[in-house]
Amino acid sequence: MIYPVNFEDKTGFTRIREIVKTYCQYEPGRKVIDELAFANDPDVIEYRISMVEEYRQMIISGTDFPSGQFIDLSYSLSKAAIEGNWIEEEEVAGLRRSLDSVRSIISFFRKDEENRFPSLKVLAKDIKYFPVVTDRINKILNKNGRIKDNATSALQHIKQEIAALQSRISVKLQRLLKNARTHGWADTDTSLAVRNGRTVIPVSATHKRKISGYVHDESSTGKTVYIEPAEIVEANNELRELENEERREIIRILVEFTSFIRPYIPELNLIHVFFANLDSITARARFAMKIRAIKPELKALPYIKWRDAVHPLLLLSFREAGKESEVVPLDIHLDKNNRILLISGPNAGGKSVCLQTAGLLQYMLQCGFLVPVAEGSEFGIFDRLFIDIGDEQSIESDLSTYSSHLINMKFFLKNSDD
Repeated sequence: MIYPVNFEDKTGFTRIREIVKTYCQYEPGRKVIDELAFANDPDVIEYRISMVEEYRQMIISGTDFPSGQFIDLSYSLSKAAIEGNWIEEEEVAGLRRSLDSVRSIISFFRKDEENRFPSLKVLAKDIKYFPVVTDRINKILNKNGRIKDNATSALQHIKQEIAALQSRISVKLQRLLKNARTHGWADTDTSLAVRNGRTVIPVSATHKRKISGYVHDESSTGKTVYIEPAEIVEANNELRELENEERREIIRILVEFTSFIRPYIPELNLIHVFFANLDSITARARFAMKIRAIKPELKALPYIKWRDAVHPLLLLSFREAGKESEVVPLDIHLDKNNRILLISGPNAGGKSVCLQTAGLLQYMLQCGFLVPVAEGSEFGIFDRLFIDIGDEQSIESDLSTYSSHLINMKFFLKNSDD
């Protein structure tokens, strides 16, 4: 139980989420950060922060983890699941990159004989590499992620016809362009251009009737027109038909491939989920490095024993202002015998920051984040976090600041356990 409803805003955790999301490589990872929620199961919390700590140790040690490039497969896979749909070339290429990354990650963990990263290994245990899918992709895609010219005999034949026709059109156009230059209808440095998908000759507007054909465009000044000569119109039409035929054959290849992978989609979705989680873990690890956060020792009871705890947002703010040395760390120890800490002091003395730091760090940990404390710090696990911090005057509810504090105290007393 968390109270009040704006707990995350009050403690600064909302801002923490936004900062961590900037370390994510793609949207599914950012979505995982948004969905991280407060947990009170010690095993769940231990697993969550252990994965982040293991990745942090990878960064520190310079371990070459093959995370590769995260690809968002969610849209492609949801589209592929529908009979008759197909995924495009770039989506097939993205699937291949994802599978290549999976193969590298599986290989990485198999070689980890010392079991240095047990929690991350558990995260990766359900993902599989599908060589049959990769082999099928490699048969139709080249290394640049485009459909191979010889992906099928039909496509190869169409490609050859297109190349031969383009060559004939080019020879004719070069002859016509040379003739236009010779007669002064076009400038001597003029070259062929493309307008509306058709190859055209740039001709001076005063001589546009000297060449029989279709005007596709003119320059902004109106001094040049772009003409498709009549004698190649038919050849260009034939070329357009061949290009349409080429596209239909490519779609047929993609439809066939999509049908082939459809039975694998549930397992491929696990890869997508894995990469989203891994992206969120790497983001949290990089943020931990930024704020010098660590994985503290956990105790499965309400307990606080912190050394040199700092408010991460205060740390970042002071660092940006060149005043990091002015951040005062906190040592706090609370247990079942010493359950209450009373702080007094002058205005702007740091009382509210101390209070906010306690709520924020405990909440961060139980949401799966490492925390900026010194080695030797111990964190307990709490079922409920209640705060009453700052003024909550409300004209609409006719509440004074003091009345709002009483309402919060009433909630605390009603919902607290032993």
